[in-house]
Amino acid sequence: MSRPSVWAPKVAALVQSGNSQAALAQIKVAPTVRDLQQLRDLLVKQKLLASHPNVDHATADQIVALSAPRLHRSP
Repeated sequence: MSRPSVWAPKVAALVQSGNSQAALAQIKVAPTVRDLQQLRDLLVKQKLLASHPNVDHATADQIVALSAPRLHRSP
């Protein structure tokens, strides 16, 4: 059994505190698609996605980017 990730609540707290630039930096280096989806769920529950459209677009873009198959991998 895996432990739940603490990444999403921490980034949601950044958005809630108004530090969206730090949240965007964390979203760009998100560990997994699952973490990003958890973050989006938290932000929807807290009604923060509507007031932070840049975070909304960044999470959606990163989900697409991480879901896409890799064309090449480094050795």
